[in-house]
Amino acid sequence: MRFLALLLLVTTACQAAPDAESPVMLSGAWLPSDPHQLDFTKLPRVPSEHAVVNDVRAKGSPTDKLNKKGGGVNQHNYLVHHNGQFWAMWSDGPGIEDRVGQRVKYATSPDGLKWSESKYLTPIPPNSGPESPYYGTRKDNGMRYISRGFWKREGELLALASLDEAAGFFGKSLELRAFRLTKDNTWEDAGVVYKNAINNFPPLKLRTGNWMMSRRMHDYKDTGVHFIVGGVKSLDDWQSFPVLGTASELKAEEPDWWILPDNNLAAVFRDNRRSGFLYRAFSTDDGRTWSKPVKTNFPDATSKISGLHLSDGRYVLVSNPNPKKRDPLTLSVSPDGLVFTKMLYLVGDRHIDYPHVIEHEGSLYIAFAGGKQSVEVLKVKLSDVDATQMPSAPLLK
Repeated sequence: MRFLALLLLVTTACQAAPDAESPVMLSGAWLPSDPHQLDFTKLPRVPSEHAVVNDVRAKGSPTDKLNKKGGGVNQHNYLVHHNGQFWAMWSDGPGIEDRVGQRVKYATSPDGLKWSESKYLTPIPPNSGPESPYYGTRKDNGMRYISRGFWKREGELLALASLDEAAGFFGKSLELRAFRLTKDNTWEDAGVVYKNAINNFPPLKLRTGNWMMSRRMHDYKDTGVHFIVGGVKSLDDWQSFPVLGTASELKAEEPDWWILPDNNLAAVFRDNRRSGFLYRAFSTDDGRTWSKPVKTNFPDATSKISGLHLSDGRYVLVSNPNPKKRDPLTLSVSPDGLVFTKMLYLVGDRHIDYPHVIEHEGSLYIAFAGGKQSVEVLKVKLSDVDATQMPSAPLLK
């Protein structure tokens, strides 16, 4: 049996690699030859149910009371379904965004639409509470937590959060930490997952049994994006591998990745040089080496994206494709994880960003931030996605 498993692993690894040079990531009769000329307001609209999980603009909210200027931040939204209920987590703090004193909050829901009152998941960052003279500032005298997603590992639910100084992106003491859900539904500090690291989404399991997630270091603008592989022997047992070229070829930010049908990996990156398109790279050796990132024809607003391999084999990508602003939020569908042939309008006419999509019992649940101040969720039935058809002519402005 061990020999057969090894033979299968070798055979899969020798399968043809994707065309790493191809820029085609979006295709259809509805797509103009210049994707930036796509009229996003004309995209077909898929039905959805909508819920607000938390809003710092709500009168009398704790964050509003602590912030002398009013408001605050709700961003970096993540979802998971665990032990019969939905869990949401997000960054919550004074000012917009990622300032001294920011913490991580969470809420729960039986159906993804009716949510509990929010509670704090992380403690107050060291010496950075409301009594600190640096609270609410962007200075390295104080610290902040940033929400980084749920990780279901060996039957446990872990919540990941980065901790660093709040002056810029990111502080020299940057570290990724885990908090463990206890039997009495409280969160305890499980320790450091990786020093000098912030991920973008929680780990996914590779065919090898290892976990993998992205890593940016405090000086990632010079060192580029990495991926870390491991997490099996212990929470802090990882190896880090660079994506060659990301520091010099583009200003790579907030990568996402998925496993292709042949077990090769595809990773996509937002480009902070503001080309207005996503970049893409591939790995044929389980994340250890990567092809040179190539600019695709998939438009992007220089925002966070969230991809998912569905249980039926298809892939979805939730993003802000309008290169001029983070409006609207769309859902794109691909049969193979390489080329997306459908793009549907989810929500818009306002600033929306930072999505995270999960699948549960025939529906997609998509968390996103409204104006960086509210955590909201859409429930979209996959049957409605299938029933919503694309036009047969280009949707030109």
